[in-house]
Amino acid sequence: MNNRIITTYGQNLWKMTIDVLRKAELEKMIPKGSYIGIKPNLVVAKPSSSGATTSPIIVSALIEYLKEYQHDNLVILESSWIGDSTNRAFKVCGYQDISKKYNVPLFDIKQDTYTMKTFNGMKMEVSDKVLSLDFIINVPVLKGHCQTLVTGALKNMKGCISDREKRNFHTRGLHRPIAYLNKIIKQDFVLVDGICGDLDFEEGGNPVQMNRIFCGTDPVLMDSYIASNMGYRPYDVNYIKIAEEIGVGSADIENADIIVLDKDESIAKPSPSRKVQRLSQYVNEKDACSACYANLIQALARLDDEGLLHQFKNNPIFIGQGYKAQECDGLGIGKCTSGVDKNIGGCPPSTPAILDFLKSI
Repeated sequence: MNNRIITTYGQNLWKMTIDVLRKAELEKMIPKGSYIGIKPNLVVAKPSSSGATTSPIIVSALIEYLKEYQHDNLVILESSWIGDSTNRAFKVCGYQDISKKYNVPLFDIKQDTYTMKTFNGMKMEVSDKVLSLDFIINVPVLKGHCQTLVTGALKNMKGCISDREKRNFHTRGLHRPIAYLNKIIKQDFVLVDGICGDLDFEEGGNPVQMNRIFCGTDPVLMDSYIASNMGYRPYDVNYIKIAEEIGVGSADIENADIIVLDKDESIAKPSPSRKVQRLSQYVNEKDACSACYANLIQALARLDDEGLLHQFKNNPIFIGQGYKAQECDGLGIGKCTSGVDKNIGGCPPSTPAILDFLKSI
């Protein structure tokens, strides 16, 4: 399913996870008796509601799904960022409870031994536990990053190296090392937590309720889709471009087979974070669906980055089911606002489409 992305929207995380896994037929990809590693993003000891870490509900559903098909040889492994305790993150983020409930061990990569691996002349210390795995399931969070714009499938593998190597990655500029690492470590399946990710910071604090989960097998394609969800083009993120060039995968999101299982009908609940509240001041919202509202907020964040947001102070933006069949002057987002003077359709319209629409005004 290399060029397939299976996505679904909603608020029932358990059902959504099972739905995308069944559609992907994950169980058929895993050889019998495989030693399976589950790699969440637990960069800091903060709950998933912060927009920083992988939801324990998604990982719990994944484990039950695997066990249903007798894939029982599992380990959850992670290394939080330098200066933070992985064991503390396991506890705060709910993974100690998962470990006890399902009898799945937790492994702190900070405590591992490492083997020096090389690609294109670049050496890096890689976890021996990771190298011993037969099948890697990566469960990153759809979120922003202060240095690389986004973080997703490719960058989440940075938790599979030593802390000393993490420092080296920053010295080398992050992008090329991240891409090269993904030639050394092959992730076999990517399950993205797009429920509640931060707008622009890996550590969380400005979460946006996005209510989506998606999966696939090509980490470059998955990261291209993550970038698109946040209003970037794939090549805006340099490590995506490099990873494609060295054969990790394809960034051709335009020709991807994107399968949508369910649309989001839940009503948006804007985050109380200061940045999201500031962006929402430009929006006239009435009963907007979470996915549509999140895509608009991401687009406004990109306009803010480019210094263009002030142009919409006196140009009202309307969104939500409450505007159905209403005619008014301004800018309408989504099919529910078809009566607004200038409108972009879609249910939901994508972040890049909203961004292009607003920039054209």
